[in-house]
Amino acid sequence: MSRAEVKLDLSRIVFIGRTFDEYMLMFGLSKEELKGQKILDCPAGACSFTASANQHGADVTATDIAYFHRYDQLAAKGAEDIEHAMLNMGKAQENYEWDYFKSVDGLRNHRLQALNDCANDMKEFPNRYVPAVLPVLPFGDKEFDLTLSAHFLFMYADRLDYDFHLQAIQELMRVTKEEIRIFPLVDLSCNRYEHLDQLIDFIQSQGYIAEEIKVGYEFQKGANSMLRIRKV
Repeated sequence: MSRAEVKLDLSRIVFIGRTFDEYMLMFGLSKEELKGQKILDCPAGACSFTASANQHGADVTATDIAYFHRYDQLAAKGAEDIEHAMLNMGKAQENYEWDYFKSVDGLRNHRLQALNDCANDMKEFPNRYVPAVLPVLPFGDKEFDLTLSAHFLFMYADRLDYDFHLQAIQELMRVTKEEIRIFPLVDLSCNRYEHLDQLIDFIQSQGYIAEEIKVGYEFQKGANSMLRIRKV
């Protein structure tokens, strides 16, 4: 599917991302684990993981609905989205843990760093950034050793139903050879995804091991666990 084939209203996309260091904590990764791994970040948004992990010896592909737009449009939209998010963040600080970012200004700096790193990498290496819309991905079976999925699945349980989550995870399982990690396991109200146990039962019925694992990162209160899915 080409960019020309997709009519997507950029105003409906929120283009905000996390830094490489946040990813390493969210997914319990080390730099040594990245070397030689073919990794998918889905959906990647404005995250800087792809830019940085490729510098650490990984072969990372990012995919997101936003990538149907040019990097310069996304950079401008991302800067606007960050400022809007910071205004709202100031009103809801009690819903978050501030050990990592320290302050709203600290959070803003991390989000801007991620955006700038992502946009610069998109400009220099556009083939790393593949436009796609879950639950359908334009990749081959078992194409990636590891797939990472942050701040999308489970978070929007109020608008994405169980069938969507089931189809999306089946698609991630299709394109992944060894392991999938999903973070966090809560919705926007900080509640554990209500159908998570049902989803885990399905994953295990397909011959996979699915584990909830605590990680060393918590910003949204209660969002400190990932789902690790591995083939038996």
